Amino acid sequence: MIKILLLALGTITLILGTIGILLPVLPTTPFLLISLFCYMKSSDKLYNFVLENKYLGPYVHGYVSGRGIPMKAKIKAISLIIVTVGSSIIFFINPVHLKIMLFFIATTVCVYIWTRKTATEA
Repeated sequence: MIKILLLALGTITLILGTIGILLPVLPTTPFLLISLFCYMKSSDKLYNFVLENKYLGPYVHGYVSGRGIPMKAKIKAISLIIVTVGSSIIFFINPVHLKIMLFFIATTVCVYIWTRKTATEA
């Protein structure tokens, strides 16, 4: 049962990550990393498919291999989080407790991304 749930979640996040390549509002790399985690626990074939794919692999290969996240990708991801979450907090969400919760989640994700190893340019 857990394997089926992980496969489903991995596939959903893979689809969202793939859409994120075309739409700058969706963050590609985090969705692909979640799909890799799910596939790592449920399907070696799908895990290797994502890593070896010529379009998807470059988004996650540096992180998975331990080289880190390129500074350009960090800045892009954090900027998109600030813009999308910030506009949601200001324009779309009314209850104050939800605004506070969303702010802390976004801050935690930004800090996590910023504190990961930065890949050096070759």
